[in-house]
Amino acid sequence: MKTTKDNWRTWFTKLVLNNRIVVNLMIILLLLLIIQVFSKVTWFFQPISDFADIVGLPIVLAGVLFYLFNPLIDWVEKKFRINRVWTISGLFVVIILLLVWGVVALIPVVRNQATDFLKNWPDYWNHLVNQLEIWLNDPRMGQFQKEFDQLTKSTTSSFSKWASSIANHTFTSVSGVISSVTKIIVGLITMPFILFYLLKDGHRLPKYLAHFLPIQKRKGFIELLDEINGKLSGYIRGQLIVAFCVAVMFFVGYAIIGLKFALTLGIAAGVLNLIPYLGSFLAMVPSIVLAAFISPWMLVKVLIVFAIEQTIEGRSISPLILGTNLAIHPVTILIVLLASGRMFGVLGVIFGIPVYAVGKVVLTHLFRWYKRQNGGYEEKT
Repeated sequence: MKTTKDNWRTWFTKLVLNNRIVVNLMIILLLLLIIQVFSKVTWFFQPISDFADIVGLPIVLAGVLFYLFNPLIDWVEKKFRINRVWTISGLFVVIILLLVWGVVALIPVVRNQATDFLKNWPDYWNHLVNQLEIWLNDPRMGQFQKEFDQLTKSTTSSFSKWASSIANHTFTSVSGVISSVTKIIVGLITMPFILFYLLKDGHRLPKYLAHFLPIQKRKGFIELLDEINGKLSGYIRGQLIVAFCVAVMFFVGYAIIGLKFALTLGIAAGVLNLIPYLGSFLAMVPSIVLAAFISPWMLVKVLIVFAIEQTIEGRSISPLILGTNLAIHPVTILIVLLASGRMFGVLGVIFGIPVYAVGKVVLTHLFRWYKRQNGGYEEKT
């Protein structure tokens, strides 16, 4: 005969322990409690944060360059049977020669063009604003005058506040600036050493990490790392190649139509193209302002260059190089860009998509494991 205690255990087992909804809610609650506890002991993680702050930049730079150059190293090793160390050494020599050429020939031109462009930027912008005011003062456009004045005042006020904030921050935190510059210099010095050993031994890293796991878990762990590596390598390598092609196309296009600062504007377009979907349009702003200052016909030619570049990039270069490696919907990409940019600034905009892709892969594998462990997801036939 069952006692009251046995009846209570049976009821608890049926309604709580065997109820997936209750169990899942308890797991979520425990995770939230763990996060809450961690938030109260942030001092414990401060050394880890300081360490990541120091080594983060060189590791990220080395990782990006690893994904860019590793396919070349693998191809040379398989094709010509050349030792990886010799191939990597030769690659470093080529990179050093390109850097020397850039410092001697390219950087001075870009520096002079950028300095001249920034010095004359207020004139370019004021000319565009004046032309728009003349156009809007036309009786037929009077209904837009009020909105344009409000937009101009709001933009000017926001820019003034931003410039003032930057200036105050610069002068009140000189030590912070020195610290940031020091970190960048240290990162640039240590990055080549990290890159060398990544190129030399990086292909062995998954199996090395898998040795810390039980034997039955190693295969799944290596598959997870291989999938993450495939997503990251395809995205990073593709984005860098597309950015280079965009920079070349804009430079050639601007040079053909005779636009000033063609080299600087082309490089800026390539760098901004690292921001998915929005980069090319942001790169067009200074070009349009400059073209409007020169002449209406120059503005038309700049818009034609932009249309041709977008057509070539969208129809040929991006599909060929990037393909569908990430399989992320464009709306999701825009949401990730807005959220990561709001939380982490420029770095969030640049690295938000690959971080999201890695998180998606990890969560997908975790959900597959959960389905295998939990059951109940098999469709009945």
